[in-house]
Amino acid sequence: MTIRTDTESAPSVDAYPTREAATAYVEAPRPDPVVWTGGPPGPLTPAELDGYRRNGFLTAESLLNPLEVAQFLGELHRLRTEPDGRRDERAIREPGSDEVRSIFEVHRISPMLARLAADPRLVARARQVLGSEVYIHQSRVNYKPGYGGNGFYWHSDFETWHSEDGMPRPRALSVSIALTDNLPSNGPLMIMPGSHRTFLPCPGRTPPEHHRVSLRDQQVGTPGPADVRRLADRHGIAQVTGPAGSATFFDSNCMHGSNGNITPYERANVFIVYNSVENALVEPFAAPAPRPEH
Repeated sequence: MTIRTDTESAPSVDAYPTREAATAYVEAPRPDPVVWTGGPPGPLTPAELDGYRRNGFLTAESLLNPLEVAQFLGELHRLRTEPDGRRDERAIREPGSDEVRSIFEVHRISPMLARLAADPRLVARARQVLGSEVYIHQSRVNYKPGYGGNGFYWHSDFETWHSEDGMPRPRALSVSIALTDNLPSNGPLMIMPGSHRTFLPCPGRTPPEHHRVSLRDQQVGTPGPADVRRLADRHGIAQVTGPAGSATFFDSNCMHGSNGNITPYERANVFIVYNSVENALVEPFAAPAPRPEH
């Protein structure tokens, strides 16, 4: 149930200029908090909130039980193989092949995944971190089959959502729910801890219909090699691993990516993005038109 406020215009002052809206591509301190106050209480302890504020992410082990994992994984495999779903524009294929890489808007496609997206175990944590009621900005499943699932290059989700969706501030988070074991070897999520505390503008002009290319192989909105090296030297790189059923919550401005998977062991995760209702979308800050709602 994505909210798009097409009648609203962008704020007069852009707090996060990037792409053609930027005059310099220099990393700058983030002016907004990471953990917002004023929202409902939740299950996270003060120590967990401090860790999230410092590192930009936290993992909840065994959030789903084995029966739930099996049911949701079966649903992911159904979506991936269903002929109508494979032809849907919300299904993104691997570069150079017909293999499904991601499926977007799964909370609308699948009633089972809609229930997962509304699960209080997820929503309560999102509300607590973002300090308000939340809505689903985006949902998707990411597949990495064994023997060749491709990786995702380093990026900040917020840079894209700000530029192309019109998200004013990084008052959003993603949760990655592991439905298979996320191993060090099968292309797990990698995050640079602490990278969320600064914003790195990216050079380039957003071309029309950029989403049709970027979801397969993003080229605009990614940092250059020197920037990646500087951030990695400063923050290090953490591999986010864990058994099926674990869930990792991470800030929208974290620099993150993942390697490919050449092991025999598939990796399948559900991603749900929660945005604060107080951070409603406006016109894109650095794109000719908003991306489709999914």
